[in-house]
Amino acid sequence: MSENSAAQNPARLTRAHVTPFAVFMGFMFVLMLVAVKIEWKHPEAPWWRQDPAHFIYPIQTLVTLGVLIYYWRNYDFRWSWKGSMAGLVFGAIGIGFWLLPTVLYDFWNLTGKTSGLLHLLGVDARGEGFDPSIFENPAACWLVVVLRFLRAVVVVALVEEIFWRGFLMRFVCDWEGDYWKQPFGRARWKSYLIVTGMFMLAHAPIDYAGAWAYGSLTYLLCVWSKSLGACVIMHATANLLMGLYIMAYGKYGLW
Repeated sequence: MSENSAAQNPARLTRAHVTPFAVFMGFMFVLMLVAVKIEWKHPEAPWWRQDPAHFIYPIQTLVTLGVLIYYWRNYDFRWSWKGSMAGLVFGAIGIGFWLLPTVLYDFWNLTGKTSGLLHLLGVDARGEGFDPSIFENPAACWLVVVLRFLRAVVVVALVEEIFWRGFLMRFVCDWEGDYWKQPFGRARWKSYLIVTGMFMLAHAPIDYAGAWAYGSLTYLLCVWSKSLGACVIMHATANLLMGLYIMAYGKYGLW
């Protein structure tokens, strides 16, 4: 997909870049509704009641992946070795900022909930959340882990970068005109502040500091590389490393 062809069918391009994100977020809303009705945090509760995300997330992952495949030919990733290598490096640095608060929590031997500045910066144990150990069957346990990695490393990386960088950065530069004529990665303070700010607000408050740092690095990579593919590689790398850290140290609250 070239810039010229992008300008020829703006309506379909907008649908292709927004729909996967809308579908993904729609499932998050469904999860909130389902959790209110059936969630029961009790050791004797069945797995699907202890954490409804265990069955909502796999459905969300597969449905959203199907939407991405349907719209795939509308995306201009501009893959390159240089951009991909930069994405790997930026992803590792970015997730380092994201994980630093909980690493410091352990390093400082803190206990309980933090308050004040530490709480604002996300310094917390992050131990409560997605926990595959509630499945007694090893096959079921590994299946949900694999699906969670598929969700984070593939689906989330694609959905978010296609929306935040592929669509929204262009949209905020010229929402009253043909924003698809805006070149990918055009640097504007307005787009940086709006897109990075919305990316931050899309996460839990405890992750605001990490999300701002990570989002700022992604913006720099986007502007420098002019490659949506580089941003996807960065996001996939970051989520893969975070997932490995979660499984190694039991930081399930990060998921």
